[in-house]
Amino acid sequence: MTIAASSPTPETLQGPPDDQTVERMAGVIAQNVRSFRLRQGLSLDRLAQLSGTDRKTLAEIEAGSLHADIATLWTVAKALDIPFSGLLNSGHGTGTTVIRRAGSAPLASRDGLLTSRALFPFKGERQVEFYELRLSPGADEHADGHPPGTVENLLVARGSVEVTTGDGDYRLEEGDAILFEADVPHRYRHVGEGEAILYLVMSYLL
Repeated sequence: MTIAASSPTPETLQGPPDDQTVERMAGVIAQNVRSFRLRQGLSLDRLAQLSGTDRKTLAEIEAGSLHADIATLWTVAKALDIPFSGLLNSGHGTGTTVIRRAGSAPLASRDGLLTSRALFPFKGERQVEFYELRLSPGADEHADGHPPGTVENLLVARGSVEVTTGDGDYRLEEGDAILFEADVPHRYRHVGEGEAILYLVMSYLL
C-alpha cells in the first residue's frame, strides 16, 4: 500500500459526549430535515402525513429543540426517500477521520434499551453505513422497512439476539452473522444475559 506524501492531516473527533456534542448533532439533523423537505417542496403538514409523525414533533426537530429517537428519525428519512445518514450529514470531507467513542453521541430507541452509534464520518453521501448497536436486557426493537433494495449485514460481537426478517426468526449467538433484505419490517430482540453488542453494515441500492 502506498501512502502519498501529501496525505491530508487526519481529522480527529474527540472529547466527552457532553451537552454541546448532543446539541451539535440535533442542529445538524434539524438543518438536514428542513433542507431535504424544502428541496422536495414538502410542507410540514405533508411530511407529517408521509412519515406518520405529528407536525409538532417535526417542527421541534427542525428547530433543533427535540432530540428525536431512532424510530422517529428512520420514519422521517424513509418519507424523504433518503438514507438514514442523510439526516446526519454535516458536509463533505476527505482524508482520515478518527471517531472516538468518548466523542460520540449515540441515538437511542424510545425505551432507551437499544442505542446506535455511527462508525462512519457524517460527511458526504454514501451507499454503505456502519453502526454499533447495543441492546440491554429486555430490548425488543421493531423497525419499519427501509427504502427498496436496502440490505443489512449484522454480526453479533457479544451476547444472544433474535432477528426477525421477512423470512422468519433467527437466533444468533456470539460470532454469528446474518444478511437480509431490510426493505420490509424487521426486529431485533435481546434473548441472552448482559448487554449484547452487534455491528451492522447497511447497504442502500445505488
